[in-house]
Amino acid sequence: MLVLTRSPSQEIRIGHDIIVRVLDVKGDRVRIGIDAPHEVSVHRQEVYQEITKANQDSARVSEPGLAAVLDLARGKNGKKVGSALKAPPAVPPSSEANRGS
Repeated sequence: MLVLTRSPSQEIRIGHDIIVRVLDVKGDRVRIGIDAPHEVSVHRQEVYQEITKANQDSARVSEPGLAAVLDLARGKNGKKVGSALKAPPAVPPSSEANRGS
């Protein structure tokens, strides 16, 4: 871990496009500002943990749901799996597109 000492208004750069700026220090509290590209997620630790837990919970499949998916994949329940996975028939090119210019 890199440990740095900064004063208010001083910055730390991470890569080319992330800036962490010390905005204010009062007692044992530090206000910081983070300037990062939109595609970079920036969260407080407790918020990040909640997001991670919510993602894990939503990715879980119930046992009955999983069993139904496996039955369908194995072709049970009287449904033909292969026909559902086939691509639609190709449309032949129009005769207009085949003409030379």
